[in-house]
Amino acid sequence: MTDIAQLVQTLGVAARAAARGLAAASGTQRNAALTAMARRLSDSQEALQRANALDLDEAARNGLSEAMIDRLRLTPARILDMVEGIRQVEALPDPVGEITELRPRPNGMMVGRMRMPLGVIGVIYESRPNVTADAAALCVKSGNAVILRGGSEAHHSNQAIAAALAEGLSEAGLSAGAVQTVPTTDRAAVGELLRADRYVDVIIPRGGKGLIQRIIDESRIPVIKHLDGLCHTYVDRYADLAMAQELVFNGKMQRTGVCNATETLLVHQAVAAEFLPPMMDRLIQAGCELRCCPRAFALAGGHPVTAAGPEDFDTEFLAPILAVRVVDGMDQALEHIDQHSSRHTETIVTTHHQRAMRFLREVDSSAVMVNASTRFNDGFQFGLGAEMGISTDKLHVRGPVGLEGLTALKYVVLGHGQLRS
Repeated sequence: MTDIAQLVQTLGVAARAAARGLAAASGTQRNAALTAMARRLSDSQEALQRANALDLDEAARNGLSEAMIDRLRLTPARILDMVEGIRQVEALPDPVGEITELRPRPNGMMVGRMRMPLGVIGVIYESRPNVTADAAALCVKSGNAVILRGGSEAHHSNQAIAAALAEGLSEAGLSAGAVQTVPTTDRAAVGELLRADRYVDVIIPRGGKGLIQRIIDESRIPVIKHLDGLCHTYVDRYADLAMAQELVFNGKMQRTGVCNATETLLVHQAVAAEFLPPMMDRLIQAGCELRCCPRAFALAGGHPVTAAGPEDFDTEFLAPILAVRVVDGMDQALEHIDQHSSRHTETIVTTHHQRAMRFLREVDSSAVMVNASTRFNDGFQFGLGAEMGISTDKLHVRGPVGLEGLTALKYVVLGHGQLRS
């Protein structure tokens, strides 16, 4: 444990020093570093695939599923996608140093706010190796150093990717300490990183609920997180039912294993008899299991549906399963969302402007939508270019965490000798 603690301290010291250099660098310098990082990654394809082969062999020996092995695999096309991802981040507007809300005070002093990097970001993830490149690019672009701790199943791949990126930083005259990985699979390193509040300013987890809950429980450092994506689509009594059917189908079935997929369908009782039977038919035909409240169950007719249990309205299925409830009206829909939502994404389908505005005001989630699929809560879809994840927190950043979410605002004052009397 002493060795692990010393290792994390060494990473933290290097990251803190690199963060100062990045913050002082110009946007042009950071873009040059991203160009070099992309080039080094492209030139390292053979080394990346050799490292990846070690992870794939170990995954096969450990009996990982074929789906998991496929997620780990670095094909030439996937490496090129990582390279292109870095180039896309490079092309995004630079948020660092931007001054906004600059206003004069009665004494002639100007007061505004400047956007600055957070400092050192710890990213803990159990996902595809491309997260290493994506997270590093976003952090460098926003002027932050990053310490990356990926899953043990992709350890060799992550190390090789980070090494190529660090070479690019050095080539551009910036510290290689700006992008580091934890060079051990020992789980104790995660705990040490979560206690490294002297060096790390924020932790961003990406992974399953178990990982994120552990980080919330153990971290001494502020965490940008989301636990669940328990998202709702509410079909109002004034909905365009043809539009509603398309939005529900897309929200649930376009991709079922993601955090912004619809998990619960709420339908106003005034339109339930007309809307639900054809909606059920379409979903079942597509292979979706429906878990219905008593009123929805009664409208199923001959459709094979399951009676919903209480837990079904509190479950992120991440599968072709949808909980369905008929509600008395909008008040009950809002109450249901308040009680069961994970504060991720909710949408209302309605042609009634006042009801739409009420939904936007009263629903307390990271993204609240009118007549749009829940699947749109995504950094790229929102025009951010890329994201580190979707935050359901309320402090600092909420929703997709893009470049601005990796910065903070400080007040700046421009004076010419003003004195306070």
